[in-house]
This record gives sequence, structure tokens and C-alpha cells, in this order.
Amino acid sequence: MYVSPWPGLTIGDVFGKSEIGKMPYPFDATSRTAFHVARGGIFHLFRALAFRPKETVFAPDYHSGSEVAAIHAAGARTILYPIARNFEIDMDAFRCLFKRHTPRAVYVIHYLGWPQPIEEIARLCIENECVLIEDCALALLSCLGKRPLGSFGDYSVFCLYKTLPVPNGGMLVQNRHRMYNLLNLRLDPCPPAAVAGRCAELALEALRSRFDLTGKALFSLKQSIGRRMRSAGVKHAPVGNLAWNINLVNLAMSPVSDRVIKGLDYSSIREKRRANFEHLQQRIGDRVCMPRRDLPEGMCPLFFPVLVRDKRATAQALRRKGVEAVEFWSDRQKPAGISPDAMFLRDHVLELPIHQGVNSSQIEFIADEVLRLNPEPPC
Repeated sequence: MYVSPWPGLTIGDVFGKSEIGKMPYPFDATSRTAFHVARGGIFHLFRALAFRPKETVFAPDYHSGSEVAAIHAAGARTILYPIARNFEIDMDAFRCLFKRHTPRAVYVIHYLGWPQPIEEIARLCIENECVLIEDCALALLSCLGKRPLGSFGDYSVFCLYKTLPVPNGGMLVQNRHRMYNLLNLRLDPCPPAAVAGRCAELALEALRSRFDLTGKALFSLKQSIGRRMRSAGVKHAPVGNLAWNINLVNLAMSPVSDRVIKGLDYSSIREKRRANFEHLQQRIGDRVCMPRRDLPEGMCPLFFPVLVRDKRATAQALRRKGVEAVEFWSDRQKPAGISPDAMFLRDHVLELPIHQGVNSSQIEFIADEVLRLNPEPPC
């Protein structure tokens, strides 16, 4: 059996019936701009905000690196605030830093679908005339109660391909203080070969999840063709790569992604992810260490996170069995200015797939393999 890390692309996704009038946030937002990747939206937003040399942005010390790189490339300076081991902002430390530095903007990341205390942060920002940006790259379709994450801030950014079966797509939404120049950006089309290649990968992921051997053979053939095309100079525009690349920020989302987005059943996606999370938690929740175990109302979980002592070895062992676990934000070089808790998360968080393409038998398979492996907790 094989369980893909991301939802695969099927014929039904491409040619699904449009749900016009029923699109959820952020797709129903009136002021939105679609990019190839989310960091394109981050870069253009901060460049438009035009930070002066002494003005600062508060950003979390637990980050992928690409979002902070985009902020810096746009000319803004960051001060990092600490994230605790349960993915939540340390609000006591946050308030102390805020009082000391009075930032011009606050950048908040909602991790894996769990909401930050965004109402409290929004009030603090309003009281101090501070710009609030929500990073929902890991929290598409999640809500705090009934209100969508991303709608609390002045601006929000989303990474669509982490949750949806699309070849690319990032979105910048302007909720307040709209800058119309951001709505009229002249973006370049994504290279067709890159879109076709990623669509093929997603289609093969869907096939391999049902027919492992056939999908695996075709996937190897596709990778070989891709290497030959890149060596021949065919333009490539990767997604899922955390390295900062200024050449990607002016690319638009592909028409294929736009078509797929309009035909998906978002209520079913959220319900399936929640059901898979609960199913896996029932099977292994008392046998593994987790950063947090709650599943709040309205949350759309991205992955099922576990804490393991040796993340790389555990991920490799699960992959050998067919479970494509994700080493969340792993790097061997410690980013500057991060807290021990952020470093702990960076070293030990492993993500198990629970996306809408994973069925009940695959959840059972994941549970069996994790229990058989019995990974050692970090502490």
C-alpha cells in the first residue's frame, strides 16, 4: 500500500462541476490576487507597504524561512517572537516585545490548521494602529468558531496546493486598507511545461495511492523525462521548495489551478480531513507523543503531527513501508534568533498524511506501521 503526502489530482477534480456562489473564504473575497506560490504575495505585499529603515515586522521564530526571506527581500526588518511547543504564540512574551518595540506590522502563522489567539492579537494591533498579516499557508479552510482564519487581519496569504489538488497557487487577500496596485499586478504566466509536469505528478500520486506498483513505475518514468527536459533548458517553476527564489514572485497561478478550485467540494474536504484526524488519533493517539491533541470546531487539519526523537530516521522507515511522512521544516542549520521551543519543533515534528484523498483502510495502514515502528519520543 502507498499513502501520498498530498492530495492527488483526478479527472473528477479537473472536470468537476463549478460551485459558483458557494465558494468559501478566501475564494469569495472581493480583493484577492493569485500567485504561483504564496511567497510571491508576501513579497509584493511588503514591498507595497514600503517599510522605512527603523520600522519593524514581528514574525514568529518558528517559520519555514521562505516567508521571512520574502519579507526581507521586500525591504522590511523582522523581530522574532517565540512559539511554544504546542504551536501557540507565547502571549506573555509577545506582549512584552510589543510594548518594547511597537512594530509597524505583525505577521502571524496558523500552524497545521490550529488557530492562534488571533482575536486578542487583532485587538492589540487595532489599538496600536499596527498592520496585521495572517499566514494561512497551513490553515486553508480553517475557522475560529464560524469565522475563517485569514479574515481577522488586514491582509492574509494562503498556499493552495498544500490542501488542494492543484499544481500551484498562492493567494493574497486584502481585507482592509486595500492597495489597488496589488490587484493590478502584471504577473507572468507560469511555464506550461512546469504546470503539465506538476499535474502529471499529482495524477500519478492519485494513481499510485490506488495501484501502487503501476503508479510507482509511471512515476519513475515521469521523473526521468523531467530530468531530461530540465537538462535541455526547459523552464521549471518548482512548488513545495522552501528555498527563496526571487524569480518566482512575479508568476501567476495557472488556469488549471483556477479551474480545479472552482469545482471542489470544500465542505467534504474539511469533513474528510477531520474524520481522518480523529480516526488516526483513536488508533495511535495514546501511543505517540503529539504537540497537541485537540481538534477545535471549524479547524481543517493539514496533517497529523507527531513528535519523534529522530525525525529523519522515522520518516525514512515509514517511507520504506509506503507511508509518505513529511519532515516538517527540517534543516540542519539553526536559523538565527529562534527559541529552544522553536528549535525543538523544528527537530522533532513529523507529519502523517490525513488529507481528503486518504481512505479509511489507508488510515488503518498508517496506524499499523506507526505502531509497528514504535518511534521513540523526543523526551
